[in-house]
Amino acid sequence: MKTELNVAVFQMTSSNNLESNIQQFWGLVKKINHPKKLDLISTPENTFFMRHNQAEKQQTLTLKHQIFADLVEYAQRNEVFIHIGSVALREKNEDYNATVIVTPEGQIFSPYQKIHLFDIQLENEKPTNESDLFVHGDKPGIIEYEGWKMGLSICYDLRFSELYNHYKKVDVIFIPSAFLVPTGRAHWEILVRARAIENQCFVIAAAQGGKHGDRSTYGHSMVVDPWGDVLGEIKDASEPSVLECTLDKSRVAFVRKQIPMHNHRRLR
Repeated sequence: MKTELNVAVFQMTSSNNLESNIQQFWGLVKKINHPKKLDLISTPENTFFMRHNQAEKQQTLTLKHQIFADLVEYAQRNEVFIHIGSVALREKNEDYNATVIVTPEGQIFSPYQKIHLFDIQLENEKPTNESDLFVHGDKPGIIEYEGWKMGLSICYDLRFSELYNHYKKVDVIFIPSAFLVPTGRAHWEILVRARAIENQCFVIAAAQGGKHGDRSTYGHSMVVDPWGDVLGEIKDASEPSVLECTLDKSRVAFVRKQIPMHNHRRLR
């Protein structure tokens, strides 16, 4: 049981080169200021592969790939919980946009597959059809680490409040993302803070930021507390960065005591 979690949030500029992205990840690990005090690492959507255009083939991984063996070794050696926000994961002969968890005990598993796939057509933009690549996930995901309950989601899920109704009793919600610049400017901070406020919990939102072939992502990785205050934010999307914050679990109880929404809910 931990009353505080020291977290490192990675903002990445992932590309269509798997090995380059792996090197970028380990480069960010080296940038962590207080590695001996670290409890948790969180990364964005498309951590290890991000297509440069819609026509490009999606590269998928399985949990048997060497990168995951390396993550297990690192997590065990450093007693760190690792939340890989999403990868293209091949499971049971299907491809999912999926979260991967690595525990300090060496467990590795995928507890959540993205439910809401990004099939949209923005004005003056090329259409995006994520469902051409992946199968929809079909259920929320809640995991527990050191007494902290954690709700899982990925990027476009952020717009669907009904998913987050399942997370009203968690302490932390993860929202790893790769928001495009137009929608990021308009909606990113508003929605991330809203999810923290409505669930009275911390939100960890690791994001892609920068140029990826013919598209750009908004960045602005952030950590928000249960009152909706932004504890930290990476405003520069020009290069990969690390955001470090400490989450105090007592803050969750304090906010829920001030406004006891759990006693007032009428629709469940």
